[in-house]
Amino acid sequence: MTDSFRGRQHERQRQRETENESEDEHHACPECNSDNLVHSEGEVICDDCGLVLDEQNIDRGPEWRAFNHSERQSKSRVGAPTTKTMHDKGLTTTIDWQNKDAYGRSLSSEKRSQMHRLRKWQERIRTKDAGERNLQFALSEMDRMASALGVPDSVREVASVIYRRALNEDLIRGRSIEGVATSALYAACRQEGIPRSLDEVAEVSRVPQKEIGRTYRYISQELGLELKPVDPKQFVPRFASELELSKEVQSKANEIIDVSAEKGLLSGKSPTGFAAAAIYAASLLCNEKKTQREVASVAQVTEVTIRNRYQEQIDAMGL
Repeated sequence: MTDSFRGRQHERQRQRETENESEDEHHACPECNSDNLVHSEGEVICDDCGLVLDEQNIDRGPEWRAFNHSERQSKSRVGAPTTKTMHDKGLTTTIDWQNKDAYGRSLSSEKRSQMHRLRKWQERIRTKDAGERNLQFALSEMDRMASALGVPDSVREVASVIYRRALNEDLIRGRSIEGVATSALYAACRQEGIPRSLDEVAEVSRVPQKEIGRTYRYISQELGLELKPVDPKQFVPRFASELELSKEVQSKANEIIDVSAEKGLLSGKSPTGFAAAAIYAASLLCNEKKTQREVASVAQVTEVTIRNRYQEQIDAMGL
């Protein structure tokens, strides 16, 4: 009995050694010595030369194929992934508002009233305390503002994490929920490199710009958010696109910003105004003239700001 047990242990150890050896073999491609290997659909493929190193591995992906979003939704047998943008992270049960059963048939009046009561209590028990109600309101407000600003989902996730941290560290006390939510969204935009000015964020918010700026400085200091100053070049593609300017104007505007920043003209200046002046100067130099009023309208700055920054940039370029 003992010998057979030892024999089985020895066999298992030998199998493990064989598996480890096969894994070590796949650290580099034998054809081009590249270590850039990709595991795709049960195969190990070299991403540089395309050599298939191993086949018939376990494919942990779905066994079905889908070519659009609706197909993927109908074939998937699992729910949506957890997300920080919902106060309960999306782990709650949702009762559909359509009064139909699984076969698409309409429910009877008795069942409809029962479903109405279930929905009502489901909404009530989703938020247990004041903290969850606070979070639910703040996250829905952030979602509304993010949609109006047209920022991607990654920014919404980061903003939700920042707001949750502020709530856990009791930074909300004495401040409005909308103010902290807007500040968290503005901080997330800066952290993710999505250029949105304070004026643009204040335009979609329900709190004044002064309060947003004050709250933003407070939470970034308390949470230790190491945010770099905004680069004016981040605004150039969006402003140029709205003004229907060519790539040549964009590259010239970036060059003007680089030269003037090297001479220390950027310090203490608004990045949106600096970018707007550079675009105005570049449009003149590339014979795609835009008026100061047009550029100021897109950048949401005054024409006086554009004139002042434009004169400084022209002097720095030596034109």
